[in-house]
Amino acid sequence: MSIFVTKSFMPPISEYEKYIEQIWKSRVLTNQGPLLRELETKIQDYLGVKYFQYVENGTIALQLSIQALGIEGGEIITTPFSYVATTSSILWQRCKPVFVDIEPNNFTIDVNKIEAAITPQTKAIMPVHVFGYACDVEAIEAIAKKHNLRVIYDGAHAFGSRYKGKSLLSYGDISTLSFHATKLYHTIEGGGCIIEDSEISRKLDLIKHFGHQGDDHICLGINAKQSEFNAAMGLANFEYIKDIIRERKRVSEGYNKLLTGRVGRPKAQKDLEYNYAYYPVIFSSEEELQQVFSSLNKEEIYPRRYFYPSLNELPYLEEKESCPISEDISHRIACLPLYPELSDEEVAKISAIIRSNLSK
Repeated sequence: MSIFVTKSFMPPISEYEKYIEQIWKSRVLTNQGPLLRELETKIQDYLGVKYFQYVENGTIALQLSIQALGIEGGEIITTPFSYVATTSSILWQRCKPVFVDIEPNNFTIDVNKIEAAITPQTKAIMPVHVFGYACDVEAIEAIAKKHNLRVIYDGAHAFGSRYKGKSLLSYGDISTLSFHATKLYHTIEGGGCIIEDSEISRKLDLIKHFGHQGDDHICLGINAKQSEFNAAMGLANFEYIKDIIRERKRVSEGYNKLLTGRVGRPKAQKDLEYNYAYYPVIFSSEEELQQVFSSLNKEEIYPRRYFYPSLNELPYLEEKESCPISEDISHRIACLPLYPELSDEEVAKISAIIRSNLSK
C-alpha cells in the first residue's frame, strides 16, 4: 500500500451521518446554518479567542483579512517561505508583497530584517507560523505598533499550537486558518479568521456575505460562506482533535529516535506547545534530497517538498528580491509522511531508507 505525505483523518461514518440527517431534516444547506454556527462556537471556545469566522478556505481567509482591515494597495511585508497562497492572496488584493528572508532555526520571518523593509507604502506585515512553529510574535507586535502597521498571521499550520499558555492564533489583528483535508484538523475544505476587534469582525462577516444585509447593500463583498456539509465534517472531527495530535506526536517522536543527528530539523521555541502539524527535514543538498525521494518512491512512499520554490522566485512577480536563506532551505527541505494511522513499523522503514541514502 502506498504511503503519502498525509492521509485525511475520517471519523466513524455513523458520526458524520448523524449530522447529515440533521441537514436533511432542516433543509438548511448553507447561509450560516445551525451546524456552522455550532462549529464556530466550538472552535472559538477551543482556541479561547474573541471572534472566529468560518469561511470557504484558508486563501479566501487571507483575502478577507486584507479587505476587512481596509488595506487597499500598498505593500505588505511577508515571508518567502510558505505555500503560494500567502503571496497570491496579497497579489489578488492588488497589494505588493515585500519579502523578508527567514531565520535559519525555525524558518519563520526574520524579525531583525523587517524594519529595513518598511517604506511609506507599507500597510501591514503578514508572517507565517510555518509548520506550526511560532513567529517571534512579541517582536512583530512591537514593530507594528512603532510603525502603525496591521498584522495578519497566516496560521494555516498553527491550529492546536499554543504559545505561552494561549493559542498561537490569538496574536495579531487577524490570524487565519486552513481546514483543508490535508490539515491535522479538517472540514474537507474550509478556513477561518480569528479577529481581535469586534468592529473588524463585523466588517469581515459582512464582506463574506456579498456586503449586504437583507436588502441593504453596505459595501463591496464576495461569497465566502461555508456549507452545512463542511461544518458537519468539522463537528464530527472536532471530538478527535486531542487523539489526532497525540498520534501525530507518536509518529514524530518515532522519527526523532531514528533520524536525530542525521538530518536537519527546525527548532521549536521554549514556550511553544507544538501541534505536530508536519515533520520537516533538511538534507545536506538538493541532490541528496532527490536521491532520498527516488529511493522512497521505489517503495511507493511519497514525501513532499515543503516549500519549493522560495516565493520570492515566483516567475510572475514583477520585481525579484534576494532571500538567500529561504532560497537555500527551499531546495533542501521536505516533509515526511505524518498521520495518525502511520505505524511504528512504517516509520522505521521510512527512516531506514533515508539513513541509507545520507552522506557519511
